[in-house]
Amino acid sequence: MLTLDRATYDAIVAHAKRDHPDEACGIVAGPEGSDRAERLVEMVNAAGSPTFYEFDSTDLLRLYREMDARDEEPVVIYHSHTATEAYPSRTDIGLAMEPRAHYVLVSTRDCFDADGGNNDGPVEFRSYRIIDDEVTEEEVSVVPSLPARSTT
Repeated sequence: MLTLDRATYDAIVAHAKRDHPDEACGIVAGPEGSDRAERLVEMVNAAGSPTFYEFDSTDLLRLYREMDARDEEPVVIYHSHTATEAYPSRTDIGLAMEPRAHYVLVSTRDCFDADGGNNDGPVEFRSYRIIDDEVTEEEVSVVPSLPARSTT
Protein backbone atom coordinates (compact mmCIF):
# COMPACT_ATOMS: atom_id res chain seq x y z
CA MET A 1 0.00 0.00 0.00
CA LEU A 2 1.13 3.53 -0.79
CA THR A 3 0.54 6.11 1.94
CA LEU A 4 0.65 9.77 0.96
CA ASP A 5 -0.07 12.86 3.00
CA ARG A 6 -2.87 15.07 1.68
CA ALA A 7 -0.49 17.90 0.65
CA THR A 8 1.63 15.58 -1.52
CA TYR A 9 -1.44 13.97 -3.11
CA ASP A 10 -2.93 17.40 -3.86
CA ALA A 11 0.38 18.66 -5.30
CA ILE A 12 0.70 15.68 -7.66
CA VAL A 13 -2.88 16.20 -8.90
CA ALA A 14 -2.31 19.95 -9.31
CA HIS A 15 0.88 19.29 -11.30
CA ALA A 16 -0.96 16.86 -13.60
CA LYS A 17 -3.76 19.38 -14.21
CA ARG A 18 -1.36 22.30 -14.70
CA ASP A 19 0.71 20.48 -17.35
CA HIS A 20 -2.33 19.15 -19.25
CA PRO A 21 -2.52 18.60 -22.23
CA ASP A 22 1.09 17.37 -21.86
CA GLU A 23 1.96 14.59 -19.47
CA ALA A 24 3.36 15.73 -16.12
CA CYS A 25 6.07 13.80 -14.30
CA GLY A 26 7.98 13.85 -11.05
CA ILE A 27 9.40 11.99 -8.10
CA VAL A 28 8.61 11.90 -4.41
CA ALA A 29 11.78 11.13 -2.47
CA GLY A 30 12.05 9.69 1.01
CA PRO A 31 14.65 8.29 3.39
CA GLU A 32 16.35 5.17 2.05
CA GLY A 33 14.52 1.99 3.01
CA SER A 34 11.66 3.83 4.72
CA ASP A 35 8.89 3.79 2.05
CA ARG A 36 8.02 7.33 3.30
CA ALA A 37 7.05 9.68 0.46
CA GLU A 38 8.27 12.96 1.95
CA ARG A 39 9.78 15.34 -0.62
CA LEU A 40 7.98 16.11 -3.88
CA VAL A 41 10.17 17.06 -6.83
CA GLU A 42 8.22 18.18 -9.89
CA MET A 43 10.16 17.46 -13.07
CA VAL A 44 9.83 18.90 -16.55
CA ASN A 45 8.57 16.52 -19.22
CA ALA A 46 11.48 16.85 -21.65
CA ALA A 47 9.35 15.19 -24.34
CA GLY A 48 6.71 17.93 -24.07
CA SER A 49 4.16 15.38 -25.22
CA PRO A 50 0.52 14.53 -24.44
CA THR A 51 1.27 10.82 -24.93
CA PHE A 52 4.77 10.30 -23.52
CA TYR A 53 6.91 11.56 -20.67
CA GLU A 54 10.65 11.71 -20.37
CA PHE A 55 12.73 13.06 -17.50
CA ASP A 56 15.44 15.47 -18.64
CA SER A 57 18.64 13.41 -18.22
CA THR A 58 20.63 16.31 -16.70
CA ASP A 59 17.87 17.13 -14.21
CA LEU A 60 17.43 13.46 -13.34
CA LEU A 61 21.17 12.97 -12.74
CA ARG A 62 21.22 16.08 -10.54
CA LEU A 63 18.22 14.77 -8.55
CA TYR A 64 19.76 11.32 -8.04
CA ARG A 65 22.99 12.90 -6.81
CA GLU A 66 20.99 15.09 -4.44
CA MET A 67 19.00 12.11 -3.16
CA ASP A 68 22.24 10.16 -2.67
CA ALA A 69 23.75 13.03 -0.65
CA ARG A 70 20.59 13.16 1.51
CA ASP A 71 20.37 9.35 1.96
CA GLU A 72 17.11 9.34 0.00
CA GLU A 73 15.62 7.21 -2.72
CA PRO A 74 12.68 7.59 -5.11
CA VAL A 75 9.64 6.35 -3.19
CA VAL A 76 7.10 7.47 -5.81
CA ILE A 77 7.65 7.99 -9.52
CA TYR A 78 4.60 9.63 -11.03
CA HIS A 79 3.28 10.84 -14.34
CA SER A 80 -0.05 11.66 -15.88
CA HIS A 81 -2.07 10.28 -18.74
CA THR A 82 -4.06 12.96 -20.49
CA ALA A 83 -6.44 10.92 -22.63
CA THR A 84 -6.35 7.38 -21.25
CA GLU A 85 -6.95 5.60 -17.98
CA ALA A 86 -4.37 5.64 -15.17
CA TYR A 87 -2.81 2.30 -16.09
CA PRO A 88 0.83 1.77 -17.16
CA SER A 89 1.40 1.53 -20.89
CA ARG A 90 3.93 -0.90 -22.37
CA THR A 91 6.36 2.01 -22.57
CA ASP A 92 5.75 2.90 -18.90
CA ILE A 93 6.40 -0.71 -17.91
CA GLY A 94 9.61 -0.81 -19.94
CA LEU A 95 10.86 2.37 -18.23
CA ALA A 96 10.15 1.09 -14.70
CA MET A 97 13.66 0.55 -13.33
CA GLU A 98 13.11 1.16 -9.60
CA PRO A 99 11.79 -2.09 -8.07
CA ARG A 100 11.16 -0.48 -4.65
CA ALA A 101 9.25 2.51 -6.05
CA HIS A 102 5.52 3.06 -6.24
CA TYR A 103 4.53 4.05 -9.78
CA VAL A 104 1.66 6.52 -9.61
CA LEU A 105 -0.45 7.41 -12.62
CA VAL A 106 -2.93 10.27 -12.67
CA SER A 107 -5.42 10.42 -15.51
CA THR A 108 -6.63 13.93 -16.31
CA ARG A 109 -8.84 12.82 -19.20
CA ASP A 110 -12.06 13.79 -17.39
CA CYS A 111 -10.78 17.16 -16.14
CA PHE A 112 -10.94 19.05 -19.40
CA ASP A 113 -13.63 19.65 -21.97
CA ALA A 114 -13.24 19.27 -25.75
CA ASP A 115 -11.90 22.83 -26.04
CA GLY A 116 -9.19 22.14 -23.46
CA GLY A 117 -10.88 24.13 -20.71
CA ASN A 118 -10.79 22.81 -17.16
CA ASN A 119 -14.17 21.39 -16.23
CA ASP A 120 -13.09 20.44 -12.69
CA GLY A 121 -13.86 16.81 -13.41
CA PRO A 122 -12.34 14.10 -11.27
CA VAL A 123 -8.90 12.63 -11.73
CA GLU A 124 -8.14 8.95 -11.62
CA PHE A 125 -5.21 8.39 -9.18
CA ARG A 126 -3.74 4.88 -9.04
CA SER A 127 -0.53 3.28 -7.82
CA TYR A 128 1.36 0.21 -8.99
CA ARG A 129 4.40 -1.84 -8.22
CA ILE A 130 6.23 -2.78 -11.41
CA ILE A 131 8.87 -5.46 -11.01
CA ASP A 132 10.37 -7.43 -13.92
CA ASP A 133 7.60 -6.14 -16.24
CA GLU A 134 4.89 -7.44 -13.86
CA VAL A 135 2.32 -4.81 -12.89
CA THR A 136 0.50 -5.07 -9.56
CA GLU A 137 -2.00 -2.43 -8.52
CA GLU A 138 -1.93 -1.38 -4.88
CA GLU A 139 -4.19 0.59 -2.57
CA VAL A 140 -3.52 4.29 -2.03
CA SER A 141 -4.14 5.73 1.42
CA VAL A 142 -4.27 9.52 1.72
CA VAL A 143 -3.76 10.72 5.29
CA PRO A 144 -3.79 14.26 6.72
CA SER A 145 -0.07 14.01 7.48
CA LEU A 146 2.54 11.31 7.80
CA PRO A 147 3.27 10.16 11.36
CA ALA A 148 6.43 11.60 12.89
CA ARG A 149 9.56 9.80 11.83
CA SER A 150 11.13 7.57 14.44
CA THR A 151 14.52 8.81 15.67
CA THR A 152 15.65 5.46 17.06
